[in-house]
Amino acid sequence: MVEWNPDAIVLEHAAAVQTLPGFESGAVSVQDCGAQLAALLLDARPGMRVLDACAAPGGKTLHIAQRTPGLAELVAADDDPLRLQRVRENLERAGRDALLLAADLRERPPSLPPGSFDRVLVDAPCSATGVIRRHPDIKLLRRREDIAAFAATQRKILATAFELLRPGGTLIYCTCSVLPEENEAVVSAFLAGEPRAAVSGWTEAVPRPPGLLERAVGWQLLPGGGAGTDGFYYAGLKRGS
Repeated sequence: MVEWNPDAIVLEHAAAVQTLPGFESGAVSVQDCGAQLAALLLDARPGMRVLDACAAPGGKTLHIAQRTPGLAELVAADDDPLRLQRVRENLERAGRDALLLAADLRERPPSLPPGSFDRVLVDAPCSATGVIRRHPDIKLLRRREDIAAFAATQRKILATAFELLRPGGTLIYCTCSVLPEENEAVVSAFLAGEPRAAVSGWTEAVPRPPGLLERAVGWQLLPGGGAGTDGFYYAGLKRGS
């Protein structure tokens, strides 16, 4: 068991996911403890409409569905229709359901009216510098100019996602990056230009992982730090009227 996350366990040895007891029936899923914070911080409640804005491959979508089975609607969006099939497979394995939407959320899809959702999760595409310990090839494949391109995409997705959030709703922005340019810089720039947005504090019911770092906006976990997780950044936003 993980002390700060009672829903999580850590395997002593690596194993193929199909061999894990309860995996095929959907009783367990494989997800880094840092990634599990997304659904916890989102704090969705029964009756709410929830959008997972960058959903593939679906681990966070499934976690949201499992934590709050009484949602009015759960929409999982991604710009890659093939990767959306991974979302469907994850949901079906656990007997859960969501509306899958192939859409590039750098702009608002016509099918999603403004103010549609009580909760929005933006797990933004990023440099993945927080998971280099598991994917060391990132150090060879990533280029310096990639960061600015990611940040531009992140700003557009965040703006669209906020437009889809109803007044009084909560948005969680996260990345698996450790670079400020993709994290607090993106959120700070958005806050500076959006008077309806305000910073939302840490969800009280969620224990703070060891080694969690306060940033100017949001919180950072470093790879292999006190919590033993990958590197993740989280920030919460509220929408005013």
